[in-house]
Amino acid sequence: MSARRSTAATLLTLAVATAALAGCSQKKDDKTAADAVKVNATDTACEVSRTTFPAGHVSIDIANKGSKVTEVYVYAAGDRIVTERENIGPGTRATISAEIKAGSYEVACKPGMVGDGIRQRITVTGDGSAAPTDPRLSAAVDAYRVYAQEQADATIPAVEAFAAAINAGDLEKAKSLYAPSRTGWERAEPVAESFGDVDPKTDTREDGLEPGQEWTGWHKLEKSLWADAVIGDAEKKLADQLVADLKDWQKRIPEAEITATSMANGAKELLDEVATGKVTGEEDRYSHTDLADFAANVEGAKKAYELLKPVAAEKDAELAKTLDSEFAAIQTLLAKYKQADGSYTSYDKVTDAERKTFSDAVNSLGEPLSKLAAAVVVK
Repeated sequence: MSARRSTAATLLTLAVATAALAGCSQKKDDKTAADAVKVNATDTACEVSRTTFPAGHVSIDIANKGSKVTEVYVYAAGDRIVTERENIGPGTRATISAEIKAGSYEVACKPGMVGDGIRQRITVTGDGSAAPTDPRLSAAVDAYRVYAQEQADATIPAVEAFAAAINAGDLEKAKSLYAPSRTGWERAEPVAESFGDVDPKTDTREDGLEPGQEWTGWHKLEKSLWADAVIGDAEKKLADQLVADLKDWQKRIPEAEITATSMANGAKELLDEVATGKVTGEEDRYSHTDLADFAANVEGAKKAYELLKPVAAEKDAELAKTLDSEFAAIQTLLAKYKQADGSYTSYDKVTDAERKTFSDAVNSLGEPLSKLAAAVVVK
C-alpha cells in the first residue's frame, strides 16, 4: 500500500565463534563498510558518497541527519523501484543490500516520506548484468516470478467478482468479496510496488495521497462500501478501473526485475507493512479486514524465504532456524483468528492486548528477517 511506513532495518554480519575467525570477519566487515555507498539524508539534501560504482552487490548505508522521518529509493527509468527503505527516523541509520545491474539510476530521499523526493543521479558500470550468482539463487528467482504470476492470475477473477457485485449494486456481497480480492496482491505486493505506477492507483489510502492525486482503488471503494454504505455510478466506474489496473499489473509480471536480494528485502517490507498498517488497524480502517491482509503478507514473506532458504541456511544455519521458528509462531497465532469460512476475525473485535501480542510476534520475526538479504549475497 502506498501509505505504508516501514520500519528501518540494519543488515548485520553473522558473528563467528573463534578469535581467529572473528579477526577475519572483522577485516571482511571493514571492507564491506568501506565499499558501501553512503547516503546522508537531511530535510533539504540527499548526499550520495559515490555517484559511480560497479554493478553487482551494492550495500547502501543510510544516515538520516534531518529532523523528519525519511525514505530512500533507488529508481530506474520510469520510476521503477529497484530497492528502497522506508520509515528511517531522524538520527537513525539503515542499510540496504541489493543487486543492481549496470545502467543509469536516481537515488531519492523523501523527507517526511512525501513527494518525488530530492534526487541524485548515479551510474552503475559494468557489462549490463549483476555479478554472477549461485545457481540455486537463480532458480529461486525464477520460482518466485512464477509465484508472483500465480498470485496476479488468481487476483483477476477475485477482483472481477468484487467489481461485478459493485456493478450489480449488491452492497453486502461486495463487502464479502473485498478481502478475498486482495489476497494475491498482498502476497506479491513487493513485485507490484517495483513498477512504481501500479500501487498508487490500486492500493493507496486517503492519507497517502500526493497533492493533486486522484483517489482510486481498493481503499476508496472500501470507504464507499463501509463508511458511506453507497454504491453509485462513481463506485461502479472505480471498480472497473481497479480491474483494468490489476490486469495491467498481471501482464507486467514477466518484466519485473527480481533478484535474490530484492526477494529478501521484499519479504522484510511485507513484515514492515504488517507492523505499520495491519497491526495498527490503519490499512483496512473501514472494513476491519486487516487480519486477512496480515495473513497474506506473512504468506508472501514466507514464500520468498523458503525459496532462498537453501542458500541462507548454508551460510547462516542459526538464522534459518530462527526464521523457521518465528514464521511458525506467527502463523499459529493468526490461525486462532481464522473462521470456518476462511475469513478472519474483524479487527475491531481484537483487543489492545491481543494487538500487542501481534505486534510482538511481528517484531520478533522482522528482526531476523532483516538479515536475510545479507545471508544470500554471493561474495
